[in-house]
Amino acid sequence: MTKFTLTDLESIVAKRATARPEESWTAKLVAGGQSKAAKKLGEEAVETVIAAIKDDRENLVYESADLLYHLMVVLKIADIPLEAVMQELQRRTAQTGLSEKASRQDP
Repeated sequence: MTKFTLTDLESIVAKRATARPEESWTAKLVAGGQSKAAKKLGEEAVETVIAAIKDDRENLVYESADLLYHLMVVLKIADIPLEAVMQELQRRTAQTGLSEKASRQDP
């Protein structure tokens, strides 16, 4: 089993974000700004959903990896550390999902 973590991915994204856009897809996304990176994240989310609906396990794994990578790029551009997301997940898991949803204010 792999020991690769999302923290490892966050570090790789941070390092590659500093490269020249001609040398790194990550740097190219970062240079394109949040709009470009978020659009790509959305595309990957749709592809992940399609793989799940089709019950295509192999493609679901592949697209999930793309989705997590692009999420890390979007978080990098927004200067939101993975730790902030993990803290939010930890806060939410302190209660049931139904209780957490009920506590949200509807916009």
